[in-house]
Amino acid sequence: MIFTFIMLMFIRTKIIRPFNAMSNMTYELAKGNLAVPVKEEKSRFFGKFLWGMDMLRDSLESDKAKELELQKEKKTLILSLSHAIKTPLSAIELYSKALSTGLYETSEEKTKALDGIDRNVSDIKEYVNKIVTASREDFLNLEVHDGEFYLSALLDRISTYYKEKLELLHTEFTVGKASDCLLKGDIDRVVEVLQNIMEHAEKYGDGRRIEITVSEEEDCRIITVTDTGCGLDASELPKLFDSFYRGSNSTGIRGSGLGLYICRNLMRKMDGDVYAAVRDGNFSASAVIRKAV
Repeated sequence: MIFTFIMLMFIRTKIIRPFNAMSNMTYELAKGNLAVPVKEEKSRFFGKFLWGMDMLRDSLESDKAKELELQKEKKTLILSLSHAIKTPLSAIELYSKALSTGLYETSEEKTKALDGIDRNVSDIKEYVNKIVTASREDFLNLEVHDGEFYLSALLDRISTYYKEKLELLHTEFTVGKASDCLLKGDIDRVVEVLQNIMEHAEKYGDGRRIEITVSEEEDCRIITVTDTGCGLDASELPKLFDSFYRGSNSTGIRGSGLGLYICRNLMRKMDGDVYAAVRDGNFSASAVIRKAV
């Protein structure tokens, strides 16, 4: 009887009690409750089993976190491509209005406008293809192809496009003079960054004036876009480059809150940066581009 009692106590202490303690563990894991660690058990019957289950829980929790981050990256990419479509669409709209109102008088001007529409339609098709691809892939990122390009080529591409566009909007547009030099990065991506900044200036400024200036700082060139009539508070600047953040001056204006976020991500991939400032009622955003060695 004594032996039987001792055996029963042993079974109760070493087997039944630990088993009852972990009876809900697999059920909680199945429900996705992965945050709470499995309680350690020194029992030689269940210790190794519980240790393995806790490793499984930790692995599942890590995979879940990676999946959430993956989905965020994917959503951000698709939204960024959708945001990029707005630039060529805006250009097509302006060209169409100019043609319909008879603003272009000569056949040469009309042909140039039609060529502009055709070029922007091609850009939209490319963005749509990327969106379709992004919706099928598990992970995509904003690709940058490093190379070298001249500052003058970059400024020419921006000024050529926005000079005509801002003339149609009756917005004064100036590009400051700068000594030419060779810069490091992906010129197409830098153009995209400056386009995002220009669209931001056009959308949130008062439409009176937009100015591009270039300054030098050690081994960098800083291209600054300044617009008038800023309604943004300086205290909001630290959040301005966060994904999906929209400032207090965005009320009633459609947008995704991704433009400047995309700019910062692209510039940092090219070993540069972008920052913003509010001064005397004017808003400015500056892209920092490194000189080629």
